[in-house]
Amino acid sequence: MTAILIFAVLLLLIIFNVPIVVAIGMTAIMFFVGLGDASFLTVLPQRMYAGTTGFTLLSVPFFILAGNLMNTGGITNRIFRFAKAIVGHVPGGLGQVSIISSMIFSGMSGSAVADAAGLGQVQYKAMVDNNYKPVFAASLVASASTIGPVIPPSIPFVIYGALTMVSVSRLFLAGIVPGVLMGVALMVTVALMAKPRNLPRSNWAGWKEVWKSFCGAFFPMMAPVIIIGGILSGIFTPTEASAVVCFYALILGFTYKDLKLKDLPEVFWTTIRQSSSLLFIMAAANFFGWLVIYQRIPDNAIAALAGAGASSASVIWIIIGIVFVLGAFLEGNAIFFITIPLFLPIATMYGLDLVNFGIVMTLLIMIGNLTPPVGMCIFAVTTFSGIPIMKLAKECLPYLIGFFIVTIIIAFFPGIATWIPNMVMGP
Repeated sequence: MTAILIFAVLLLLIIFNVPIVVAIGMTAIMFFVGLGDASFLTVLPQRMYAGTTGFTLLSVPFFILAGNLMNTGGITNRIFRFAKAIVGHVPGGLGQVSIISSMIFSGMSGSAVADAAGLGQVQYKAMVDNNYKPVFAASLVASASTIGPVIPPSIPFVIYGALTMVSVSRLFLAGIVPGVLMGVALMVTVALMAKPRNLPRSNWAGWKEVWKSFCGAFFPMMAPVIIIGGILSGIFTPTEASAVVCFYALILGFTYKDLKLKDLPEVFWTTIRQSSSLLFIMAAANFFGWLVIYQRIPDNAIAALAGAGASSASVIWIIIGIVFVLGAFLEGNAIFFITIPLFLPIATMYGLDLVNFGIVMTLLIMIGNLTPPVGMCIFAVTTFSGIPIMKLAKECLPYLIGFFIVTIIIAFFPGIATWIPNMVMGP
């Protein structure tokens, strides 16, 4: 009963537009006081501090900075040009180009919102200028941006690894196949739409343009190779890799002369605001997670599931249903902070692979980024497209179906995601 009341109060505060960090923190404080355990508030600062000082979490602001540097440094244009050269002539035209460019850029930024706000503007303008309907262009840009946190590097994987002590390197490797499957699902959907919607496509650019655009995009595309290669070879950790890719993006921006010294203060300030917002939520969520554990909510949930004779398959469906619903109302990272203290013991109890579980959770959160009323990628695209949120969300529905199918496949066939990390790093 206490568990239901805790989450009901939290959701009620969110429904009344209380900022998520305040809602999480106030819920924990109110219940500690209400339960007569106000003495626990004396360690509130310690719990909040502990929630943001893990070594792994140092990579979060650096990956955010890397995405901002790449968006400012003109790297997105080079990637888009290369993608257009190789797939601009296939059914779906620039729609397919947007998907491929998002998959490439995903290997650099690790953030869906960064992809939507940066590369998304390039993709949207190109499609609209070539007679694609604005609502189609906007919905595809929003949907393709969700591949960003699945193909490594990934900010959600870093956060999940910090919360669960699961290897971030394994999570990065495990995200490759699901991320590619998301891209394939989008490409198939756009190809099926091409003829009924009469989507225009470009003429074959020719091998000369393919080579020229490849040369222009070669060094930006080396970023994920440097990140993954450096981690697997032991040259640097995932946290150190985030700093390396920032330095690499800085060099590319200045080399291409797309990034100016006068741009850096704005880039750094944007990164500070985004990082502070995320880490502040993590600080409050750590205290909330302590409340969940103190009230033995995970233990009670496990006992209830075991008493009901729930199988691992039914547990997976329950978790999918809960996260899917929460995704419509909460920002993705907040879902991690709120649910992981509850789900982790359950997943462990039922023998679920924690690496694959992290992939499934991230896929579900990406679906939530496209569902109103709190779809972060939809909000990001709405700001520059002017398309109403509900209209945009409706247009995203075909892509959501494809993503949901991919999520179910990964959830029930964990070997699809884990075979690369198991092959490279051992079982």
